[in-house]
Amino acid sequence: MIDHQTIVAKPARRYRIGIAAMLCLFAANLVATAAEKPDRPNIVFILADDMGYSDLGCYGGEIQTPNLDKLATGGLRFTQFYNTARCWPTRAALLTGYYAQQVGRDKLPDHGRGNRQKWARLLPDFLKPHGYRNYHSGKWHIDGKVLAGGFDRSLDMKNQGNFFTAAGNSLDDVRIKPAADETGYYASTAVADHAIECLQDHATKFADRPFFHYVAFISPHFPLHAPPEDIARYRDKYLDGWDVMRKRRHARQQKLDLLNTTLSKLEPDVGPPYHFPDAFKKLGPGEINRPLPWVDLNDVQRRFQATKMAIHAAMVDRMDREIGRVVAQLKAMGEYENTLIFFASDNGASAEIMARNGGHDPKAPPGSAASYLCLGPGFSSAANTPFRRHKTWVHEGGISTPLIVHWPAGIQARG
Repeated sequence: MIDHQTIVAKPARRYRIGIAAMLCLFAANLVATAAEKPDRPNIVFILADDMGYSDLGCYGGEIQTPNLDKLATGGLRFTQFYNTARCWPTRAALLTGYYAQQVGRDKLPDHGRGNRQKWARLLPDFLKPHGYRNYHSGKWHIDGKVLAGGFDRSLDMKNQGNFFTAAGNSLDDVRIKPAADETGYYASTAVADHAIECLQDHATKFADRPFFHYVAFISPHFPLHAPPEDIARYRDKYLDGWDVMRKRRHARQQKLDLLNTTLSKLEPDVGPPYHFPDAFKKLGPGEINRPLPWVDLNDVQRRFQATKMAIHAAMVDRMDREIGRVVAQLKAMGEYENTLIFFASDNGASAEIMARNGGHDPKAPPGSAASYLCLGPGFSSAANTPFRRHKTWVHEGGISTPLIVHWPAGIQARG
């Protein structure tokens, strides 16, 4: 049984050993068979950002995620897989195979310990000698330029404060100029568009070589931004509140035989990891910073909180649909069966509440570019069902991530 009532420090090591080091060892084992394409599966690692343990349908959630659910059915779901509770440390561990504390970062002081290296070799550097082409689409959030780390192509989404513009992003480490009219632009769709373009180019020019593709969505990281038609799918779905949502998700998890653990208790005295009082003036009377009993909220607060969760759900839903497009491209290339696909999240759902990157316009439609909303501790607790706490904490709610592994040609086990 998983003890979600205690602080856990060791699981970060399991994450490091379980993926990054495993893939580096896998690359080393290719040396004897590098000339034989069937022995070199393609590798696609899909990473969500701030997604809760139970947000996917196959992990007990009510959000529509049929594409990831299908990968889970045709592959494996891991029940006790760990991240490092924060964005950049997880990405550093994933791409280097080291503990994040061992990898240097320009913004963090060494405090005279002398035990951090500038940067370790990244995973593509291990795969490239064995014939792999390496692609990156989406968030980067570690030091250095992407191509210098061994990637052949990259879309680096540096603008993480607005899902509706490409401003600030880089293509192959060169800053792009956004289109004059960005109507219809959405970051998650742009990630999939770039990934598909890379795969199509690979099929045309490098069909005799395997590939590693790191597809790093920003979704559902704040700000909560989603197309209005996606939000409409969930607009009234969460008016029963987080207490009911947690119980329903936990019941589905038990029915799925996913976990053998009790549902953690909400902690009404635990709010965001840091407080921005100025943000509350902008966010208005519907915002609260504690996971209070739903019955204790007034009507304005209930609607505001339910709307935020609806946008979060819309972001996960849209990400799943974009992943479906990438999978369809793998099938069109004839590479689906021999592609090792991973899906995970960089940390648990976030209890943070802030209004940065231009702030929040309370008159703007929730989820639009001029709005800046965060999920907050109430529905973050529900997203992390059945666990305790959130991103930045090393309780299970912060460090537990879904992990789906799918490789029809190499993994016969299911479930």
